[in-house]
Amino acid sequence: MSAGRGTVERMAVATARPRARRPRTGRRLLAHDRSLGVRLVAGADEAGRGCLAGPLVAAAVCLDVERLSGPRMRPLADLNDSKQHTAERREELLDAVLACAEQVAVCVIPAAEIDRRGLHRSNLAALERVLRRLEPVPEVCLTDGFALAASCGLPSRRVIGGDGRSASIAAASIVAKVTRDRLMHRLAAHYPGYGFESHVGYITPEHTRAVRERGLTPLHRRSFAAMAYEQLDLGL
Repeated sequence: MSAGRGTVERMAVATARPRARRPRTGRRLLAHDRSLGVRLVAGADEAGRGCLAGPLVAAAVCLDVERLSGPRMRPLADLNDSKQHTAERREELLDAVLACAEQVAVCVIPAAEIDRRGLHRSNLAALERVLRRLEPVPEVCLTDGFALAASCGLPSRRVIGGDGRSASIAAASIVAKVTRDRLMHRLAAHYPGYGFESHVGYITPEHTRAVRERGLTPLHRRSFAAMAYEQLDLGL
């Protein structure tokens, strides 16, 4: 059956009409930070919170949201939560963040400190620590899901799902994740056979098997015993 003339014309128009382009994630995230009404916005995020082994790494990134426009914004067009990118793309975005950011700060919390202070307290302390390393302190400091105590004196705000909503938090998530992965890759050479170069300390069948066969290393968090190690039947 042949299509009528009117149908053919409508199809031709529909084909010719350009598809509306969805805004790049980086521009959407930057729009959130611009909506805060200040120029210098910092975001803080961490990597390694749910790991069985290795440190917790926190990062803070301060962006001048007025300066990031036009060509200056282009390198961050695909900025998003680090979990939404491949390892190769995260490396590329790290270079873009370092080129565009006003300030970047990183801190590493080793497993022993996490065991001593507890994961949650270590996490909050790490976020506060990296934000305090920014000088001068930005006008707004955003954290991904965790609220800092009012007593810390920082102009902080919690953003639920912040690494997918805020450019500065997403940038911090990239810095923290790439920094931690690079560190775990280096540590893998000191602890061969555990697969740190692939799973970077998260719980995987490969990691579980290595712990059962070889035992724990100084990189492993003993405070995970209640949840993870009991499942491995290590008698801790």
